[in-house]
Amino acid sequence: MTRSPDAALPWGYRYVKVEPSHFRVEYQINPFMDPGVQPDPIRARAQWDTLVATIERLGGTVEAIAQREDAPDMVYAMNLGLGVETEDGRPHVVLSHMRYPQRRMETASAEQWFLERGFTTSYVGADGVGAHFEAGDAFAFGDALLVGYGPRTDEQGLKALATDLGIRVRGFRITHPGMYHLDLAFCPLSATRAMVCPSAFDDASAAALLELVPEPLILSEEEALSTFCANSIVIGSTVVMPACPERVRQQLEAWGFEVVVVDVSEFHKGGGSIRCMTNPVDLRIGRDLAVVPGGEVVLPATSAGAALVG
Repeated sequence: MTRSPDAALPWGYRYVKVEPSHFRVEYQINPFMDPGVQPDPIRARAQWDTLVATIERLGGTVEAIAQREDAPDMVYAMNLGLGVETEDGRPHVVLSHMRYPQRRMETASAEQWFLERGFTTSYVGADGVGAHFEAGDAFAFGDALLVGYGPRTDEQGLKALATDLGIRVRGFRITHPGMYHLDLAFCPLSATRAMVCPSAFDDASAAALLELVPEPLILSEEEALSTFCANSIVIGSTVVMPACPERVRQQLEAWGFEVVVVDVSEFHKGGGSIRCMTNPVDLRIGRDLAVVPGGEVVLPATSAGAALVG
């Protein structure tokens, strides 16, 4: 029997994207990239336009940043930074400090774009100094910002995020080389539901994440890697996906979600999909993220002891 979704996510209606004017695969910084297999620029642009039209049809908005010619991965806009509305109503973005130097120039252009639109900005680290943070590792869920760390984001960056924003950050260690960002293994669906691929994490983190989500839709490693289905976005009761295994579709529809599939296969050649291409900037501290003066970091309990870092 089909049911209506529980409390819909209040965020995920305002997106920033980067136009694919110079999208190509020039190097290999993830297992999906092969410079010998290049995206078709005409097909990539058509797929990008279709995704924009789909978001707008579903009631979302899209703002576009021009792509730097020297930044072929900049189309994966999710990793430019974490956009929030602060408790006092100011738009703010914590800009990413990319792990790989090939992508670090992206944030300079992104910062200028955000500043021109009234955002304030901050950094966890910059120019190869300090902790790395990539915003594809960060999602609001429950009372906290969930952050994957390991391949791209440093554990040390969690405390900087928590302190900077005055929020609770829950960290989960990613160990799978093919799911190097949280957005390849985790997708919030509603207040109590999310798609989760436990294979992406160490045992303690997988257990902690599944305990945190009241109704998880558990993805197999094959489903997550072969279809990029966790790398989806949710607009109200609609899940916009690059592909949807039948088992996953049946569960989503049973929960009352509509599934809309948009082909973005050209972008899979660079290791990203729909979520990687779309950066939501409508998270609100005090609504989507609990206010925690001074910040707080919570890590999974291990046999070594404490789970809480103040």
